[in-house]
Amino acid sequence: MAEMSQIASSDLSGLPVTPADIHAAAEVIRGAVVETPCSYSRTLSNICGCDLWLKFENLQFTSSFKERGALNRLTALTPEERARGVVAMSAGNHAQGVAYHARRLGIPATIVMPVGTPMVKVENTRHHGAEVVVTGATLEEAAAFARSHGEARGMIFVHPYDDPRVIAGQGTVGLEMLKAVPELDTLVVPIGGGGLISGIAIAAKSLKPSLRILGVEAWLYPSMYNAVHGGNLPARGDTLAEGIAVKSPGRITTEIVRSLVDDIALVNEAELERAVATLISIEKTVVEGAGAAGLAAIMSDPTRFAGEKVGLVLSGGNIDTRLIASVLTRELAREGRLTQLSLDIPDRPGQLAAVAALLAEAGANIIEVSHQRTFSDLPAKATLLQLVIETRDSAHLDEVMAKLSASGLSARCT
Repeated sequence: MAEMSQIASSDLSGLPVTPADIHAAAEVIRGAVVETPCSYSRTLSNICGCDLWLKFENLQFTSSFKERGALNRLTALTPEERARGVVAMSAGNHAQGVAYHARRLGIPATIVMPVGTPMVKVENTRHHGAEVVVTGATLEEAAAFARSHGEARGMIFVHPYDDPRVIAGQGTVGLEMLKAVPELDTLVVPIGGGGLISGIAIAAKSLKPSLRILGVEAWLYPSMYNAVHGGNLPARGDTLAEGIAVKSPGRITTEIVRSLVDDIALVNEAELERAVATLISIEKTVVEGAGAAGLAAIMSDPTRFAGEKVGLVLSGGNIDTRLIASVLTRELAREGRLTQLSLDIPDRPGQLAAVAALLAEAGANIIEVSHQRTFSDLPAKATLLQLVIETRDSAHLDEVMAKLSASGLSARCT
């Protein structure tokens, strides 16, 4: 994990969003948006060496905090603006929040989503009644199309993060966290365009100026990190955290983050995958890559949170089931619990049974078996045996490999 340090101010004067705006937003969304649990995790606290509370925004109806800002913005539209309809661009969660509440309020909605948006997010947005247009290689290209599409039709553009009313709506997360756990020392919040952390920072610093605010971005998209520090780290590629894969943060949000956020951490893809798998395994909760970014930061560098009371925002839970399966399987492989082996064995009866007996004796479970006789460099009287085996951990895998080697078998992890 990479990080930066700065001295954040607690001076809220002059900012484009005020604490009063956030309290007003809380009244607007009350009853229409879930006040999600902010629960203590005993197991994760033990693992991370700090007292850890989780804010389960993945339990919103659309599985994301984005409902808050979307509803606060839509409610402010005039009757004439509602009749014209709204347009938004989104990688998924803002799309669902706008679509769901627009339908509730009787507002026509068109959502532009970039190519590569997970299908679960596209289909859920359509399910909420919005017209969906999938175009643009990036969120920025989708935004450009959305603006031109909306202007041509007289629609109101609802920005996913660089809008004061959206920011105020997202800030209600911070109000709820400090209401539930006023003794918190640090809040850890994912950063994409910056709407969530901007709103939370204003709300939190107004209630507790000493509170530390840590933002988290994916290494592949360090846009806010660059904006705050004048850096030029590249923003590119496919990340598990597509919900925060933003190349250009907002103008308003950058101003707020620069003023109020203490640190920004960068986490890599392996750390994001580990966090997603850990939340499923321990908390039995499904969180998308962006939603797991905060836990990834804490697990990557637990010493900087040691002994603190930390609030962690699980910002969303919209993740494709196939991707979940891939993440979990890859984590098993990293832990040494799932391994692919290749063995060169004589091509004669009984050899597979002998290998299976050795593995059973060593306590390993065979998951998959494949013989390869044709596409290998082995002699014609030999065969390549490929196995996927399950072991307890990396130490157990070492024991299994030693037993195979002692039996004269040439086994290698592939």
